[in-house]
Amino acid sequence: MIPASKRSLRIEYAIRDVVVPATQLERKGIEVLKLNIGDPIKYDFKTPEHIRKAAAEALMNSRSEYSPSEGLLELREAIVDKEKEYDVDVTIDDIVVTTGVTEALMLIFAAALNPGEEILVPGPTYPPYITYPTFYDGIPKTYRTVEEEGWQPDIDDIRKKINEKTKAIAVINPNNPTGAYYGEKVLKEIADLAGEHNLFLISDEIYDKMLYDDSFVSPAKLAKDVPMIILNGISKVYLAPGWRIGYLAIRDSEEQLSQIREGIMKQARARLCANTPLQIGYLAALKGPQDHIRKTMETLRKRRDYVAKRVEEIDGLSVVLPKGAFYMFIKVDGCEDDKKFVLDLLMKKHVLTVHGSGFCPVYGKGHFRIVNLPPIDYLERAFDRIEEYMKESR
Repeated sequence: MIPASKRSLRIEYAIRDVVVPATQLERKGIEVLKLNIGDPIKYDFKTPEHIRKAAAEALMNSRSEYSPSEGLLELREAIVDKEKEYDVDVTIDDIVVTTGVTEALMLIFAAALNPGEEILVPGPTYPPYITYPTFYDGIPKTYRTVEEEGWQPDIDDIRKKINEKTKAIAVINPNNPTGAYYGEKVLKEIADLAGEHNLFLISDEIYDKMLYDDSFVSPAKLAKDVPMIILNGISKVYLAPGWRIGYLAIRDSEEQLSQIREGIMKQARARLCANTPLQIGYLAALKGPQDHIRKTMETLRKRRDYVAKRVEEIDGLSVVLPKGAFYMFIKVDGCEDDKKFVLDLLMKKHVLTVHGSGFCPVYGKGHFRIVNLPPIDYLERAFDRIEEYMKESR
């Protein structure tokens, strides 16, 4: 046997890893109700028509050339305008269009982390924030977010975990997997810690317009002298996850990230470019009508509230009502092995969820994540099964 690299075998991705046993059930003809993946298109949402048309026209007009490695000029101009909505000053030279936010993270971690260097990420967190620092021989450290306080970051815990090896602090806001939204006060405190310790901030804003009540604020507005890399893309707000178009924006007024910027750009050139026709689709998304966002959030609010009601009625389960995105991070009282819980629920009741420890073995354990994307009749069927399981297992 020719051995694989050790780094590749370290990779885990809980959200898709649980699909493997679910697929085995489906091959036997068993219906599995899937609540595991944050993909609106898997349910009853559609990418807005004007966005689809723009991408289709680009294909029909043979816009299949390589774009510049940093992305199409007109798209980067539109991204600059978008960031101005949040009072964030970047230029087209600060933007790199990527194959989704996940590629942006890979570029950042590869450029920023030397072996043994650390990045602080929220606990629980989106799994690539743990997987990819590890892949590049860095060390991800989760900082505590407090369930009893709406999954808000524990600033004292962040402070305690900063040391001479710390390179950056990541913020995912609104948060995946908890749906928490961090307000101006906590964002300013985190940014101030980064500035105090000569760190940079990674601000993942992929759910920026998916808030139920609050108005989005970027930490880049609150701390204009702290170096930051902002992440966003078409996947969530514009209901096009499979298009894999995102971007990173380097906001660095004092050029503290000049070497990391060059490391990112070198990688961007080496991997050529993101998908050109779908960059044109994202341009249409940013420049075109935005009315689908309000309709999407009205639908998601009804589904979120339905799930919250069902959870409240099931003995042994509880959930903090999310303020954004479309995830519910549900606590199971007394659960010592949440992965076993998730797999047992799958095998006995054929409902697919994701174990909380897959988002952080410390701060995610004892929970499972679901999406509130499906129609209410689908959610009703799934939660009828979950309720049955909870009664039977207790």
